Amino acid sequence: MAISTRLGGGEGRRHQPSLLQRHQGRWRNNRFPKLKFSGSRKSFRYIIIILAFIALLPPIFFHFKLRRLHQTQLKKCGWLNDPPLVCAHGGDSINAFPNTIAAYHLALRSKVDCLEIDVSRSKDGVLFALHDRDLQRISGNSSSKVGHLSMKEIKELAVHHQSAQDFHNHTVPTIEDALMLVSSSVRQVILDAKVGPPSYEKGLAKDILAVVHLDLPRIPLTQSNHENYLKPPIWVERLQCQNCLIWAKSDNLARDVIKTKVECHDKDKTLEEIKLGLVLLPGSFCFLGSLVHFIKRNVHLALRSTRAYLAFGNRSPTWWPTGVKIHKILKGKNQGGHVGYIVMVDPDTGIKTKLLRMKGAGVVGVHHPLIDEKLVAILHRRNKKAYAWTVDDADSMQKMLFEHVDAVVTNNPNLLQQLMQDIRTECREEGFSLPRR
Repeated sequence: MAISTRLGGGEGRRHQPSLLQRHQGRWRNNRFPKLKFSGSRKSFRYIIIILAFIALLPPIFFHFKLRRLHQTQLKKCGWLNDPPLVCAHGGDSINAFPNTIAAYHLALRSKVDCLEIDVSRSKDGVLFALHDRDLQRISGNSSSKVGHLSMKEIKELAVHHQSAQDFHNHTVPTIEDALMLVSSSVRQVILDAKVGPPSYEKGLAKDILAVVHLDLPRIPLTQSNHENYLKPPIWVERLQCQNCLIWAKSDNLARDVIKTKVECHDKDKTLEEIKLGLVLLPGSFCFLGSLVHFIKRNVHLALRSTRAYLAFGNRSPTWWPTGVKIHKILKGKNQGGHVGYIVMVDPDTGIKTKLLRMKGAGVVGVHHPLIDEKLVAILHRRNKKAYAWTVDDADSMQKMLFEHVDAVVTNNPNLLQQLMQDIRTECREEGFSLPRR
């Protein structure tokens, strides 16, 4: 018993920690205390989530801030990816009388993309690049209407006004002359058809289309210019105005244009050349072919051809080619992009006209105060282009650029071009990547 007790006591003493070991153990326990979560695993998760959120907050903040800056820059500079057409209303109407040769020359010299030409019909059916208000300025009569005057009377008034005001080259052209001058030098020509007394819309759509889609020879056909007949004729695709857009404030006229184009397409499925039959042979003129069909299509050309025959008689130059084709009628697909209608606030009723009201039209001319980002987006979703008119001050021009309209019609194209250049420079300095041209 004594031995076992002794051995047991020795074993117990051997396993008892010394004072130093006990001190080190207490120090170690104090240095690395055990964390005790009294049922707080959930609290631990919350702490981790909060720390993660705090870590992610700065990147999220800077992401949205950069995104907002990008959106602001895109609104300011995004139009540079697809710049709107700079469309001179009546030419450069600030520096010249509207709708005159001088105004067109100044606009073309400024390298505008587009010209808007007013179209009015005289009493004898001639289409002039003229607005009633411009005629009233020329005549000094506030009640003058283009439809009440003949071609001769309009030209006499224009000549008198030009000499009285000491204007140079302020001739009022016919639509044929205006298109001859500008159509090949710009991306688009807008023909703003004016409806007025006495005929109003009657036959106006066909008259305009007959001018826009017919080729005419550029030949002087008067006895006074007989010496010019000795020069070679200049055959041009004069009025195959593929870049012409016709619009009007009159929905009836716009629909007539669409209807006439569709009828022409249905009747003639392909592009055909119709020979007038004016065959120029050595020493004489021979009129062959379908004159009846030709006269229906273009009475003016028939009259000119007759005058040419009377002027030449048997003295036509022997070097003129035989079988010259001088008459071609455009017969192709009806393109909605070549017809437009107007959205504005009716001055009589104060009611805004409907935005989407004509399926066959590809362009909507909107009075610029009505334009916002939503309106442009609606039109673009319907595959229609938004043209703003008539925008003459810098603030409104800038707004139209930021709303991403497709064209801006203005009386002051130089101001718009300068504004676009200034914004382009600012965007380049701010690091906006400009499209390569």
